[in-house]
Parts: sequence; C-alpha cells; structure tokens
Amino acid sequence: MLSNNYQVILAAHSWFSRNFLPRVAAVLNVSLITDVLKIESNNVYTRAIYAGNVHAKIQSKDPIQLLTIHTSLFEACSRDGGDAEIITKDTPPAMNLTSWKSEKINKSDRPALIDAKIVISGGRSLGSEENFDKVLSPLVDEVGAALGATRAAVDAGYAPNEIQVGQTGVVVAPELYMAVGVSGANQHIYGMKDSRVVVAINNDPDATIFQFADYGLVADLFDAIPEINKLIKE
Repeated sequence: MLSNNYQVILAAHSWFSRNFLPRVAAVLNVSLITDVLKIESNNVYTRAIYAGNVHAKIQSKDPIQLLTIHTSLFEACSRDGGDAEIITKDTPPAMNLTSWKSEKINKSDRPALIDAKIVISGGRSLGSEENFDKVLSPLVDEVGAALGATRAAVDAGYAPNEIQVGQTGVVVAPELYMAVGVSGANQHIYGMKDSRVVVAINNDPDATIFQFADYGLVADLFDAIPEINKLIKE
C-alpha cells in the first residue's frame, strides 16, 4: 500500500499510467489530474480540455498531488546533479484478487512511437488493412520512422490500437510528422500538434489537416507515397 507521507505522485501521460493511476487515486481518496501542460506554484495546473481547444487552470487542495504530465512540453531532466533522494522499495505482497495469465508483446525493429524522430501516420482514406501496410510500410522502413494511425483507421480495423495517435491514443512530438490521408479531426490533432514539422498529404484541398501543416500536398496518396519513396531511394 502507498504511504500517506508522499506529497506528489507524478507520471508521464501514457497508456501505462492511465491504466493504474485512477486506481491509486481511489485508494488514496484524491483526485487524479491528467495530461498536465504546465505546473505552477500553490498546486495550480494547466491542462487541456475539449481536445486541446481550451486550456483550463485548476488548483488542487488534496493532501497528495496525483498527476500525469504531457511529456512533450517538459524537458527531460539531467541524470546528474540535484539533491533528490532515490529510494528503492520492495514490491508489496500480492492481494490475490487478480492473477497474471499471459502477455503478448508486439516486437518491432521500428522505433517506439512515443520516442521516434519521424512519425508517418495513416488515416481511414487508405481503405483497408492491406493498403495501410502496403502503402505506408515501405516508406516507414526506408526513412526509419515509426508508424502511426488515426482513431478512424484503428476503429476501422486497418491498424492496431497501440499505434493510434491522438487524445485517446499516444501523444507524439517528433522532428517530422507526416499525415497521410488524415482529415484532421480534433482528437488526432491533439496527439501530434507539438511536432516540429508537419507534412500533410490529402486529395481534399479543404481538409482540416492543412491548417496545421507546415507543408501540404494535394494529391492521391496512392500515387504520392510510392513516388516519394522512390525519390528517397534515388
């Protein structure tokens, strides 16, 4: 069990933390403040609501601050220096209310989505799981990118859930983000808007994604992606 001596429990806003921290909040009887964008004094936090369209500033008066943070907005701290004490604690005995059955790990030679410097994401416009892999994978592997997907593509069964980029998926901030056949729904924009350079390819010149792109190409993705891959190889 957690000790009440803790003042702050903080984690990156990830699938892992979102899975167990609500349970921690229930055990401690405190509020969980998720996806914090900015930390101020007196336990005041800024977080995004309505898919990032509104920023809310809130103050927590709980005795223990329980947070997840939007990692792309915080610089990684140095491993050297500082005076914080690191304490290693033994895992408490299991309560035997649940048991571990099995795990399935999807291994890939591609970089992890959250850490990748280049991310190439596909949308529902790819039309099928076969097209998603056939069109995007050659370019992804050629440039050493991570493969992402919109929620619409995941819901349609074109891509696995773990590569979903968006508010309810993975939040990324790569050096280069390429949106292929992505319309630009708020849910998806929230997950990639901190990317340094955004390139959008869509055959609809009025697609919302072009409002967030640094470079846009109005073209059929089934023609454009193979041609881009060919030029890169040359």
